[in-house]
Amino acid sequence: MTVEPGGATTAAPASQQGQQGQLSELSELSELSQPVADSSSELIQLLTPEGERIDHPDYPVDLSAADIRDMYRDLVLVRRIDTEAIALQRQGELGIWASLLGQEAAQIGSGRALSPQDMVFPTYREHGVAWCRGIDPVKLLELYRGVSHGGWAPEEHKFHLYTIVIGAQTLHATGYAMGIQRDGAVDGESGDGEAVIVYFGDGATSQGDVNESFVWASVFNAPVVFFCQNNQWAISEPLEKQSRIPLYQRARGFGFPGLRVDGNDVLACYAVTKKALAAAREGQGPTMIEAFTYRMGAHTTTDDPTRYRLASELEMWKLKDPIERVRVYLARTGQADQDFFAAIDEEAKKVGAGVREACRNMPDPPPMAIFDNVYTQPNAILQAEREQYAAYLDTFEREEGASR
Repeated sequence: MTVEPGGATTAAPASQQGQQGQLSELSELSELSQPVADSSSELIQLLTPEGERIDHPDYPVDLSAADIRDMYRDLVLVRRIDTEAIALQRQGELGIWASLLGQEAAQIGSGRALSPQDMVFPTYREHGVAWCRGIDPVKLLELYRGVSHGGWAPEEHKFHLYTIVIGAQTLHATGYAMGIQRDGAVDGESGDGEAVIVYFGDGATSQGDVNESFVWASVFNAPVVFFCQNNQWAISEPLEKQSRIPLYQRARGFGFPGLRVDGNDVLACYAVTKKALAAAREGQGPTMIEAFTYRMGAHTTTDDPTRYRLASELEMWKLKDPIERVRVYLARTGQADQDFFAAIDEEAKKVGAGVREACRNMPDPPPMAIFDNVYTQPNAILQAEREQYAAYLDTFEREEGASR
């Protein structure tokens, strides 16, 4: 259609209309192929990096001053445990360590939103969530020292063993959620209903297991919360190599809601997770939470992030530190004084010293223990391997005896 002088309109020839339609379709396709610009309005935030509280109509915070002080304590102690673990690995006491530095708020906020009956499926970095579930930090170090396969009872703590295979835990969590759904444990009215939360990183969103779990959770309306800690880097691969749109928007394509929260804001992570878990218990199905945060340290202690990212990027994120903003908020509002902060710092030193001492004094397991608990029942292949290894160990004893 064209506009004539005076405002009159005339229809364009059919061939021209066809060309215009094709151009319009090409334009739409071009727009769809472009990355979606990130908007700050997408980010749910309740506590700014400067320590200012923000109210959000959809995410009220039902926390007292004492609750927030407890969260601050959690953040500080978990960071100290993480710092000690890094030092222990550098000193040869641990084989490897996956640091949570910078991600404390995402883990403590979501961890404290859990009800006692909720089940957690972690990766290998959820030390803060493990702390919230009452697991001794020394048990985590046992795994990284190689003296145990985990060291805690998942059902007792409602916290599954660490999963090293990237993304595999999302399938485990979805299956577990479908199980409790069939057991009739999904009940939002009684207060006893169960829900499941599973943690994974931005890199894991490119794994087939994660996307398959999205399909199953959506189709079967499973009571599971997918908690993605987007720390910007999948080892050395940046976020733009994982997705052309914000990660939380992927949930929409699978048919369930997704949202993005400030992963360095412990209050926002708490409120968002609490609401998502409540929805799961009420039978509303899955939710994806993208906690937008930053990995302040290396991927693991075998990694050197200076080889692939700029120091200026790290310095920028230091200004958004998850602990400092809570400290500023508590001090500014008069909910905590210097004596409180000093007491927490002193407690952190004691916790760190205790973890360090316990790690150094861990007994090595007997070599033959590697064959324990491999299968529920013994079998011929395992028995043959056991006997072969025992004979191998005997050669060392014979050589030691001969040398004497």
